[in-house]
Amino acid sequence: MKNYSLKVIALFCSFTAFAQQHSLKKEQQGFITNGKKITVYTTADSTDLRLTPTDNLVFMPAGQPFETEISVFVEPSKTFQKFMGIGGAITDASAEVYAKLSKDKQQELMNAYYDKDKGIGYSLLRTTIHSSDFSSGSYTYIKEGDTALKTFSIEHDRQFRIPMLKEAIKTAGGKLLTYVSPWSPPAFMKSTNNMLKGGILLPEFYQAWASYYAKFIKAYEKEGMPIWGLTIQNEPMAVQTWESCVYTAEAERDFLKNFLGPIMAKEGLGNKKIVVWDHNRDLMNQRANTIFSDPEASKYAWGMGFHWYETWAGGAQMFDNVRKVHEAYPDKKLLFTEGCIEKFDAKKYQFWPNAERYGISMINDFNNGTVGWTDWNILLDQNGGPNHVGNFCFAPIHADTNTGELIYTPSYYYIGHFSKFIRPDAKRVSTAVSRSSLLSTSFLNTDGKMVTIVMNQSDKKVTYNLFVASEKTVVQIPAHAIQTLVY
Repeated sequence: MKNYSLKVIALFCSFTAFAQQHSLKKEQQGFITNGKKITVYTTADSTDLRLTPTDNLVFMPAGQPFETEISVFVEPSKTFQKFMGIGGAITDASAEVYAKLSKDKQQELMNAYYDKDKGIGYSLLRTTIHSSDFSSGSYTYIKEGDTALKTFSIEHDRQFRIPMLKEAIKTAGGKLLTYVSPWSPPAFMKSTNNMLKGGILLPEFYQAWASYYAKFIKAYEKEGMPIWGLTIQNEPMAVQTWESCVYTAEAERDFLKNFLGPIMAKEGLGNKKIVVWDHNRDLMNQRANTIFSDPEASKYAWGMGFHWYETWAGGAQMFDNVRKVHEAYPDKKLLFTEGCIEKFDAKKYQFWPNAERYGISMINDFNNGTVGWTDWNILLDQNGGPNHVGNFCFAPIHADTNTGELIYTPSYYYIGHFSKFIRPDAKRVSTAVSRSSLLSTSFLNTDGKMVTIVMNQSDKKVTYNLFVASEKTVVQIPAHAIQTLVY
């Protein structure tokens, strides 16, 4: 019996060693281009191409490229952050417009966003804790002055928002990574006694406001909508005409470490990811330094959220600040939490630079370490609303509530070049371009498929080499176009 046991153990050890060697060999072997076909999908200005399959290519042995050639270089052995997802926000405005659509159009919209075969496969979702500017009016979940939160109820959201959220989760296959954000505490908790136009959270209400988040998350989860995480405050340095609340870096740090973090842990919600900042790239480094350098605050912070509206001051998007936060705090995650095209104008539904703004931002943000990317409203009406303070904006899809038709903007397709093909848990792969007319990023999906996105910002079509390790193919991209290459 003893000899038999020894033989079994020896056999098991041999099998384990073989399995480990096979796994190591496979890992060393890495991504192989040999024999792989490349499918090219293209969206281009002044054409009918919209996420359209435009080419099937193969790899060939590659030599040294010349300086006269334009090339994209992908090195599969060098991988970076794990991809979390891409998605948009279901606001009250989106839900109110959605409710006005016919059943067929509702289904079309859901498929367009959340079905990865029929649409662009969103895997990430943001929604608001009570009202934002993209609501028909201001509201909270308690009666004004209820410091004990005894009247807390999400009944308001049952009419429009919750039904749409549930339909989105269902269309996405029953799972949609969801996080939540507040725009302002109730008026009585603030220095201004007003949900609008800034003000600060009064210290005596820190505890009540922290408990409010926990109540909201529990109420939504009771409805069958799991919440992955939360941001502390939408745009904490902006005094807006709509719901807004100002936190200095020190105030946000102290609210997190002394109230919100401990309350989440106490309420059994310690697994929820807390995201700080949730504002523009311009000041994100100072906020990161203040919060992440404090061990007691930092232990509660999963990472940092950011927006793209720093251009309001007249400058360019500050992509390098994202990289600098990632370099300084590599253990913290970066999440793009909001972006949209401001100042709605129905004449600009098909205005191509709007879409290119998405492509430029997404490629740069991912290349600088971002793990997920969230657009703002997924649906608005023909006026860029509803919005209770007149802050009308664009969405990737609009609904004309007079005709019942859906209007797809180029931004929808540009986002789709990423969200349809890069799937959760993919890993970003080293990618570089040899000319500034092109932008590119790559991700390796868990099924072994590589996805390379190439964007041409120039007025001319470009022929480029796609080098993957020691092999290449030759691709042509139209002027003002974006391509996804899957191989």
